[in-house]
This record gives sequence, structure tokens and C-alpha cells, in this order.
Amino acid sequence: MDYHEEIKQLRDALNEHGYRYYVLDAPVISDREYDLLNRRLEELEAQHPEEVTPDSPTQRVGGKILEGFQPYVHEAPLESLQDVFNGDEVAEFCQRMDETLGGGTVYSIEPKVDGLSVALEYRDGVFVRGATRGDGHTGEDVTENLKTIRSIPMVLPDKLPRLIVRGEVYMPRAVFEELNVQREMQGKPLLANPRNAAAGSLRQLDPKICGERKLDIQVFNLQLAEGFAPETHQETLDYLASQRFKVIPHKTLTGVDDCQTEIARINDQRMDYPFDIDGAVIKINSLSDRKKLGSTVKCPKWAVAYKYPPEKKPAKVLDIVIQVGRTGVLTPKAVLTPVRLAGTTVTNATLHNQDFITEKDIRIGDTVIVQKAGEIIPEIVEVDVKQRPEGTEPYQIPEICPVCGAPVRRDEDGAAIRCTGAECPAQLLRNLTHFASRDAMDIDGCGPAVIQQLVEAGLISNPADLYSLNAEDVAKLDRMGEKSAENLIRAIEKSKGNDLARLIYGLGIRQVGEKAAKVLSAYFRSMDALTSATVEELTEINDVGEITARCIVDYLTSPQARDLLARLEAAGVNMESRAQMVDERFAGMTFVLTGTLTRFDRKAAQALIEERGGKASGSVSKRTTYVVAGEAAGSKLKKAQDLNIPVLTEDEFAKMLE
Repeated sequence: MDYHEEIKQLRDALNEHGYRYYVLDAPVISDREYDLLNRRLEELEAQHPEEVTPDSPTQRVGGKILEGFQPYVHEAPLESLQDVFNGDEVAEFCQRMDETLGGGTVYSIEPKVDGLSVALEYRDGVFVRGATRGDGHTGEDVTENLKTIRSIPMVLPDKLPRLIVRGEVYMPRAVFEELNVQREMQGKPLLANPRNAAAGSLRQLDPKICGERKLDIQVFNLQLAEGFAPETHQETLDYLASQRFKVIPHKTLTGVDDCQTEIARINDQRMDYPFDIDGAVIKINSLSDRKKLGSTVKCPKWAVAYKYPPEKKPAKVLDIVIQVGRTGVLTPKAVLTPVRLAGTTVTNATLHNQDFITEKDIRIGDTVIVQKAGEIIPEIVEVDVKQRPEGTEPYQIPEICPVCGAPVRRDEDGAAIRCTGAECPAQLLRNLTHFASRDAMDIDGCGPAVIQQLVEAGLISNPADLYSLNAEDVAKLDRMGEKSAENLIRAIEKSKGNDLARLIYGLGIRQVGEKAAKVLSAYFRSMDALTSATVEELTEINDVGEITARCIVDYLTSPQARDLLARLEAAGVNMESRAQMVDERFAGMTFVLTGTLTRFDRKAAQALIEERGGKASGSVSKRTTYVVAGEAAGSKLKKAQDLNIPVLTEDEFAKMLE
């Protein structure tokens, strides 16, 4: 078999298996078998790059980071729907349709996915472009990110000249929960809800990040088709299903009573869907009737969206308990008498922070009204003060951490109250993961999964314990083995020689990011000098404000931090700055790197700037001194030109470094 035929067979097989896995949820081969087929196709395409086509399964995630999103004008507008909020309004809509169309109207009832609406465009059966809804007439071209959604077919069985479909991109509920667990371990802010998470993911400039978010789609409308003339909405959905789209669950019904029953059924079973819904959509099935009815300025006259009201029920506050998150934030939680909401039994509700408790005056023993925010997170809406028992007291979050006993401190720039303990067990996984991360101590092979195993095995309880591990104990962990264990021990040993800046960043001091750690390392040159610094001395440094200075002093003067640093030093971890300042020719200058650099690695270019006293920034502003523009520079270059900021080529930048 020649390589042309093998490439074709591999693509066909991968597309078929992807359809079975991501759309039908009925795989017939293992993940490993799929990966081996994909790897073989990658090898062949690398050997024969002229054979690579945009619709190849290997092109789902491109390697290029986008500069921005281009506008996309929708040929068929993506209209919004008129909302209705009760059964009477549904009945009025159905009556109006019967009167206008002569009775016997057939409807399609579908769950309303709470996600992000997009249009997908195909030419000759190949996916060529995709865009967000925007204002319905103009959206943003997010084609590269949509390619990462595995349930969107890149090629269709039929080769219609043009086809445009509309769907709702969403983050599956299980993926959302898993992502928030990961973000909590990494010390990142938690995502509010799946809809916001999906919208933020689809607008990532790096398609690889979007691909990691495991987004999905439900297609619910045919916008335009050349060479296909259906008569009903049901026909369009059947056809789209035959073209391997993941089509929205739906029922075709006649009469207002059947419509009301189906709307209620969808609400009762809403937690059975993998996606969030915020209502049900009622559409006219006949496409000729839709054309006859037309649209208003904003909405079609042939459809409405029934919005489910948030279900509210009373519950009693049995207790208020404090949870300490992996970033040290103390979060109060109300323990409630069990109450059934949106298909699940609720026994607790977050109270967010002290300000929330004080504002609503929530006390132990109170009867409160509970609902699910966004149909996901239980929250207390109000207190029924009339049912408050005598003798209750206003609640105050304790002044010491309930996990480790260290003092707590309220953020000066927010409502969060945090534990100040450097070795608080509640923050252990997050602290260890950050310490070993690439931008901190860069311990290769020491990711979150390995760290969790080390903690559960009782081998480590703080970062210093990493340096007393031995290969024999590590090899006993799941999926490690002798070779992996030896590699990990070597990586840990290698990290001892890191520059002081990496250690400072790895400690996870609040307000101290990677750049601030470099500044502190370059200024103080040793950990001893830094731990002796006062708030006043720290604020004398450019870019170190009073809040940051206080965070540094509070951390480094705590007994837990002193003990940790002493153990790290005893283990042989470097405590001195090894960064060499070449000169100060860029002192006071700020550089922005944009586009694809061919002469410099981006991180290396940033280091060259910093070694000469300058700063590397990620955004262009009036304070920017120079913009270094590589190939395919986009919005940052345009902004620099608009602000009359000097733009350097890579060659000009290289001359400045000489």
C-alpha cells in the first residue's frame, strides 16, 4: 500500500472512531488503539507535508497562538428568542400560532442549552469557518478553537456546496467540576459556572488551551443549505444527524397541553443531561410556516424560550462550618436540613465570606430560603427573620485557622480571609504542586497526580520533604517503576541548583508572581537578606507596593516559613541569586514581544531584556518603550502603531543587545 492510500485509510478510520466516541458515545476501539492510529497518521504527514489537509484529524489543534479574533458577518442572522415565563404565556403563544396558521400547529420542543451560540460553515462537505453569535449579525471568527471540539465533524458524508448550521457550545458538567478541582489545586480562581467557562474557553487565543477544556456542542438549527430543501424542522435535524452532527434532543408535538407536559418533563429531568439548561424552546415545525410568520427586529415570531424559574425552598441552618481551601481562604458553609432542589438533595450552601453573612445576618438556627444559583450551586437568598429562635447570635469567622491554628488575616484588597500558615495541611497539595511547577522549581515528572500519591503514601508533608525522598519508596507508587522513580529523584536533585528567584516564586507568597520573584532575587541577592527586610525596605523597590510588602514580611517572619527555609537550606537548596546582570542599558524601559519570533525563543528574549535592566510586558500601553514584532504580528502591533510606539524588527532588537 502506498502512503497516499494509507493516509486516506487512517483519516477515514480516525473520523469514524471519533464520531462513534464523541457523538454516539459508543466506541469500538480503546483509547490506546486510537492514539496509535493517530500517531501513525502524524508520522506519515510529517514525512509527506504536502499531504496535510485542513480537515485531517491531526489538525484539530494548531500550534499557532492567535493574535486576536477577526469579525465574521453572519449570512443568516443568529436571532435571539423571545422569553416566556409561565404556562399562560406558552398557551398564548400556541393560540396565536393556531389563529395565524389555521390550527393543528405542530411544534418541536427542545431543551435550551445554557452555553454559547455559534455558526458552523461547510463548503463541499468540509468545515471551513466557525463564529460566535455576537450581536446576531456580526460575531468573531473562532474557527481554530472550534476545531478542537471533537464532536464537530471536519468532513461531512454529503458534499453540499454550502451548509451553515447553528449550535450551542457548552462545557459538560463533569468537565466543569474536574476543571475547578484542578484550578483549586493550582491556586487559581474557581470558574463561576459551566456557561462562563465555555465562553472563556472558546475565546482563548491559544487553541491548545481550548482543546484541553473538552468543550462539546449540541446542533439545533439549519441556517443555510445549498442543494437540500427540507419542509420541516424535524427533517433538518434528521438530516444533520445523518451528517454526523450531535443533534439536540427534541420531540415533535401538537397542541398546547402536550407542549406543557414536555416542558415540565424536561425540567424534571434536567439533571440527566450532561449540559446545563435554563429553559425549553418551542418552535414551529413547518419551515414554510416559519417563513410566513417572519421575524421582528430582534426575534423570530415562530419560536419562544420558556425560562424555568429558580426553585426556592425553606431550610433550617443547623450549623456553620469553616472550610480552608488550597489557597488558604476560609470559606464558611451552612449545614442545612435536607431539601430537594432542581433534581438533587441539598444539605449545605456556601456563605462566601464574612461580608455575605453580615449583610444577610445569617445565624445558626435560622430558617432560610434556598435556591440553586445557575441551577448548580446552592445559595441562601434570604433569612425568614419571623421564624428566628430566641438567643441566636451574629456569626463571626474565627480569628485562627481551624486546621493548623495559625492566625488568619483579611485581604486588604478584598473580602477573603486567609490562613497565614506556611505549612497548613489544607493548603498542602496546592503548595506542593506550585513549588514543583515548571516556572517555580521545575521538578520534571512531579505533577499533581504524583504529588497526590506522595502525600497519600505519607512520604511528603511539605516542600522540604521532597529532598529526602529515595527512589526505592517512590518506585512503589502506582505507574512509577524504578526508571521513573530514578528520573524523579534526579530532577529533584537538579532543582537544588536553581536560581533564588525560582525558590522565592515556588514558596507561593501571596502577591509575589514570577516577575516579582526575579526583582526580589536581583535586589536582595540572598534569602537571608530578603527574610531580614522590612516593609519600608521592600517598598523602596520599584513594582513592590505596600500590600505586596506586607504579604512578604508576614510570610517570611512566620515560624512555619522559617522552619521550611531552614530545612530547604539544610537539604542543599540554593539560597543565593545566580542571575548575572549584563548591564543596565534597558533600565526604565518596557518591551512587548508580539508575533512569531524566528531568531529568539520568547522566554529567552524576555531573559535578555531583564538581564539588561528592562521589563518584558504582555500588553501594549502608553508606558511601553518598544514593541518587538515577529512574523504575523497582529493586534499588539496595530495598537503600538496607533500609540506611536517604536516598533523593532528582530534584527533591530538583536543589534540593541550587542
